[in-house]
Amino acid sequence: MRLSTPILALAAALLAAGSGQAQQRFASSAGELTVETVASGLEHPWGLAFLPDGRMLVTERPGRLRLVGTDGKLSPPITGVPNVAARGQGGLLDVALDPGFAQNRTVYLSFAEARAGGSGTSVARARLNARGTALEGVSVIFRQMPTVSSNLHFGSRLVFDRSGALFVTVGDRYSQRDQAQNPANHIGKIMRIRPEGGAAEGNPKVQGWQPEIWSIGHRNVQGAALHPQTGQLWTAEHGARGGDEVNTPKAGRNYGWPVITFGIDYSGAKIGEGTAKAGMEQPLLHWDPSIAPSGAAFYTGAVWPAWKDSLFVGALAGSMLVRLSTQGESVTGQERLLEGLGERIRDVRQGPDGFIYLLADSSEGKVLRVRPAK
Repeated sequence: MRLSTPILALAAALLAAGSGQAQQRFASSAGELTVETVASGLEHPWGLAFLPDGRMLVTERPGRLRLVGTDGKLSPPITGVPNVAARGQGGLLDVALDPGFAQNRTVYLSFAEARAGGSGTSVARARLNARGTALEGVSVIFRQMPTVSSNLHFGSRLVFDRSGALFVTVGDRYSQRDQAQNPANHIGKIMRIRPEGGAAEGNPKVQGWQPEIWSIGHRNVQGAALHPQTGQLWTAEHGARGGDEVNTPKAGRNYGWPVITFGIDYSGAKIGEGTAKAGMEQPLLHWDPSIAPSGAAFYTGAVWPAWKDSLFVGALAGSMLVRLSTQGESVTGQERLLEGLGERIRDVRQGPDGFIYLLADSSEGKVLRVRPAK
């Protein structure tokens, strides 16, 4: 594959951003890997999206949105970001670009929104101004209802499908887990909405379901990506102890939480009725012990041809990167990478240079780049 001059220039700039930074080396099935710091000084970074020019938009959970230059420098906080409920697991969460961003400069943010009586996961859309300094025309296009008095289990990832509809993952808010089975609300569900808000065309028409709902019975989905060959949504979902899952959520299906699960409660008590029940879907994979999966991305680049169509999932509890080889809608293998890195991996993205970029979630968070060792 021959790279164009602009892509080569971008790759050189991105590599230069990591020069002079501490590097670590790790073994892998595709050869030795180098992990280097691209940017630092981020407070609990949560979501990352690459702009067409190679810069990155990065969210910080306390409520800041930053541009990270190809030189690794952080911009001042972008103004116009909605107020967030930055408590517990809440705050500013994911960021996604509109499929037509190059023309309309529209971005989407998911966040924990403070409301009377508690909080809930919400999604806003806005236009990033030409200088990249402010969001303009901010509007909230989705609000998870009902509002709940909890600071836990907000989700939330944003993924556009091939039709231009937006998948929104949310959590069960921890205290409301039984409501994940109630399709009359948004607790523990995956939504599919139009870019301007409202139910997307083609959503399941099931009696008693809210029209935005795509699937039910989810605990806390913090990883989501479209398979590059099939366009099917894949998700990585926090379970309880031993119940983390990878699913391929289909329209109108029930993924079981909390009636069926491979996990147990943190107290050691049993949850639900077992691991299977008629009318409820089985995960493609579950982790026991849990790894606390977060951001996920499929690999489509040319840097590691053997890893094409692998799903990379960040691990918070495991402080590693997990590679799942896939075939159709099956997981055919698993490789644990970067063990010993010592960072909670919150998000995973493929960069325009074909390298893998990670967000390390801490009070001194970083953007990390994974590339072949020289």
